[in-house]
Amino acid sequence: MFYYVYGILHFKEYRERYADTLRKELPRIPRVKTYEAFKAFSDAGRRLGEMHVNFDNQPIYDGAKVDYGKGPLTPETFRVEKMKYGKGKDKSVLHYNDRITVTGIPLEAYDYVVNGKPALDWVVERQCVKTDKASGIVNDANDWAIETMNNPRYPLELFLRVLTISLETMKIVKTLPALDILEN
Repeated sequence: MFYYVYGILHFKEYRERYADTLRKELPRIPRVKTYEAFKAFSDAGRRLGEMHVNFDNQPIYDGAKVDYGKGPLTPETFRVEKMKYGKGKDKSVLHYNDRITVTGIPLEAYDYVVNGKPALDWVVERQCVKTDKASGIVNDANDWAIETMNNPRYPLELFLRVLTISLETMKIVKTLPALDILEN
């Protein structure tokens, strides 16, 4: 049942049909009319769940070009302060830092939305150095990358993994059948 629910919650038609209700209440999980549809949503939910839970083990997207600039690659090369999209908010380009740029990002990757925002935007927003105004506490994604993940490339690799996840998620969701539900 869990995977069926996970599959339903990722289905665009469901989110659009119940958008008002989802903003105000807990989700209502409809029953589909056929076993085949139930199985399709369950199988999709299982694949999505396994991919999303194991996001750090997903492959790095290799369809975009990563320009590392000139010079040797050192841990400092991968230090990120604040990622930015290309000129005019061109989301096919990501300026990771002053040296590293990612180009050729497929725009359909931004179709995968989590809590009202594309998953890639969450990565761009969170993988940075930010100081809390009230407390003065510095939240530095680079510290997490080095101290916890033992990988100074982690913020860049996370973006590229979430790019893979976004594209794969949308590929799975697009295979789902129409939402033909049983009315009570």
